[in-house]
Amino acid sequence: MEKLSLNGQWSLWRIDQPDDIITARVPGCVHTDLLDAGRIPDPYFRDNETRLQWISAVDWLYERRFEVPPDLLRRERVLLRCHGLDTIAALSLNGVEIARTDNMYRTWEFDVKAHLRAGENTIRVHFSAPVPYVEKMDAERGAMPGWVQPMRINSGGWIRKEPCNFGWDWGPVLVTSGIWRDIEIVAFDSARLSDVRIEQFHSGSGRVTLTVSGGVEALHPVALHAEVRVSLDGQPVAEAAAPVGEGRFSADLTIASPRLWWTNGLGDQPLYDVSVTLSAGAAPDGAPINVWARRVGLRVLKLERHLDEWGESFSFSINGAPFFAKGANWIPADPFAARVSPALYRRLLDDARRANMNMLRVWGGGIYESDLFYDLCDEYGIAVWQDFMFACGVYPSYDAAFMANVRAEAEDNVRRLRHHACLALWCGNNEIEQGMEGSGWKYTISWEVYGALFDKLLPEVVAALDPQRAYWPSSAHSPHGDREDHMNPKWGDSHLWSVWHGRQPFEWYHTRTDRFVSEFGFQSFPPPKTIDSFTLPEDRNITSYVMEHHQRSAIGNSAIVDYLLSWFRLPGSFESLVWLSQILQGLAMQYAVEGWRRNMPQSMGALYWQLNDCWPGPTWSGIDYQGRWKALHYMARRFFAPLLISGVEDASAGRFDIHITSDHLSALEGAARWRILTPAGDLLGTGIQPVTIKPLCSEKIASVDVADLLREYTPRGVLVLLELGVGGETVSENLVLFSRPKHIALAKPTLTPTFHAADGGLTVALQTDQPALFVWLEMDGVDVRLSDNFFHLLPGQTRIITLEGVTDAERAERALRLRSLVDTYGESE
Repeated sequence: MEKLSLNGQWSLWRIDQPDDIITARVPGCVHTDLLDAGRIPDPYFRDNETRLQWISAVDWLYERRFEVPPDLLRRERVLLRCHGLDTIAALSLNGVEIARTDNMYRTWEFDVKAHLRAGENTIRVHFSAPVPYVEKMDAERGAMPGWVQPMRINSGGWIRKEPCNFGWDWGPVLVTSGIWRDIEIVAFDSARLSDVRIEQFHSGSGRVTLTVSGGVEALHPVALHAEVRVSLDGQPVAEAAAPVGEGRFSADLTIASPRLWWTNGLGDQPLYDVSVTLSAGAAPDGAPINVWARRVGLRVLKLERHLDEWGESFSFSINGAPFFAKGANWIPADPFAARVSPALYRRLLDDARRANMNMLRVWGGGIYESDLFYDLCDEYGIAVWQDFMFACGVYPSYDAAFMANVRAEAEDNVRRLRHHACLALWCGNNEIEQGMEGSGWKYTISWEVYGALFDKLLPEVVAALDPQRAYWPSSAHSPHGDREDHMNPKWGDSHLWSVWHGRQPFEWYHTRTDRFVSEFGFQSFPPPKTIDSFTLPEDRNITSYVMEHHQRSAIGNSAIVDYLLSWFRLPGSFESLVWLSQILQGLAMQYAVEGWRRNMPQSMGALYWQLNDCWPGPTWSGIDYQGRWKALHYMARRFFAPLLISGVEDASAGRFDIHITSDHLSALEGAARWRILTPAGDLLGTGIQPVTIKPLCSEKIASVDVADLLREYTPRGVLVLLELGVGGETVSENLVLFSRPKHIALAKPTLTPTFHAADGGLTVALQTDQPALFVWLEMDGVDVRLSDNFFHLLPGQTRIITLEGVTDAERAERALRLRSLVDTYGESE
């Protein structure tokens, strides 16, 4: 097989301005090409986004001239393969229209041999303006209801395009057009592999049999065979050969001593290389024609649904071991998908791994992610809950052409992704079922019409092409009883937004015993350095026009301030408010996650909204658009830790309970310790409880009576530090408070840093003379990755923080800023 890439430099112009030509890069989009040409300003700065809406209202034309060698045209079949066209496009070669496309998620192939010539050729792709297109379809065919203004400008129901392009309550309105993935000429003779599937069968004896099967597209009758080889770390493990008959082949390979793939925190992630070589003839020594190669992890990753004492379970298991799903929701990392570099994918997914996450949900309002995304999840042991790309509105599933288009889209992406070890679940959509009743969408699209897509077409595709994975129709979804009861804690998955949208207190989370919570969240502002990148000094007030423009949640800033004043004192500056919003966000997610981890095995998953950002602004993310960790991500590293100690306070009963949660596969011996102090650091009591930490469970190990202390010192005057020790090392810490932090009389601590050289960087050892809550480090003028941040520090403790990539101790000491909760108080600034 021969390939000729058409990636690289193209020309681009508005269809109504053919003399105004700019250079374009493919893969890419019109917005990024205009940016690179200096034709538009940074859409993220201040409110520039509002002045760029014309881009999606006009047609654009991409053109490229390319050379075709004569040998390529001697091939029997020559195809144009487009891996991503966004979205309504007409393609022509040498002045002849060859195709029209209408789905950005599909891989398109067209036979172009008759249209190509040896030497120079010209390809054009004409993209129709997407916003007028959807408005025209709404007017002619009937608007598809969904959550639109003020969240987005159109529901996108009539176009198979990234929904959040039209805006969302955390991102901009930047509706793109362009060749967003690779484009190439593919030529071959005789035959090619058209479809390869790998199925795994794990025996009780420990052996794994791989059944590798596939289709062959033969141009004429010819004897063919397929050779399958499996290797690990370059060493052959198994091989087999099979003849091709009636356009199909199938081969079984047995791996006698397999190394199993595990999710992050439970084991390693060995990946086997599997290759299929299609060769001419009936014997293995035939000439190779086509090769298909992928990496696979040997594992059994299952959705477990069983009747139990609480209703029906909803959990995942890996190689027979149940695990609590710890993670977040993933959104597109940029409105311009081609701008997401391999380095950015690797950094964000490694950040998820480092925060002890073992699952990400690829949310249904974005894109089916790049191959690299899933490759990295394979490497890092991050299981993927994969939505199909339907979200927050209904779709015309009564329309035959629409359904045929969606079937092809689903088949393309299931075939592309099904070999990945990380892939845990296919899910039909995001939040449509809750809108069917709550927003009345069922009066436009009936449950029967809805079911044609999500209960019939999509599960049929999954069953046919990926039968070893589960399909789930919607998130959230209640599989029993009233389907419109999408928050039933007895079964299914839930999206819990009563904290935030419903203004319930954080303690509300502890009233919920849902089986699996696939969305919940709380907003914060990004760090000041990030805010500086899209504002001028006069904008840096949360009520300024620019700050409110970047806030896309209708209740956003008011909700942050409302909750903040419930927990903390009024901050004394804009910068303090920004940092305090992050502490508040982390505290909200800590309340939720620790409660559900304590509730395992009844509750078995917590995926907060959201991991990452697509632009700079106040959102629910734990990592901002510029890659900076917010307080939430540091705190997630602790509340998602494999071993967790947590406390539940009850001031009215005069006690606190201590819980130990373990994700480990085997039992461990440890000790729970606690220190009870005043806000001034005076020791009021200590305790220790030896404990056998049971595997894969959570248990209350002690209840400590502090009624007398609370009467003497009041709930405002008692702090409890919890520590879990295993093997002589403190593996988890936590803090128990009996009142809101705003009512605790904390003194301003003196935080003392001591720098030491370490491999590839520096460490700083921190000590304090007073209890210091939510201590955080920042480096003026330096972006530095820290091993920990936003932690509590008590007198007598030493906290050692690694500063990655920083080697100059003198510079680090000058740049270091140390702060804690009391530094946000107005009276201290």
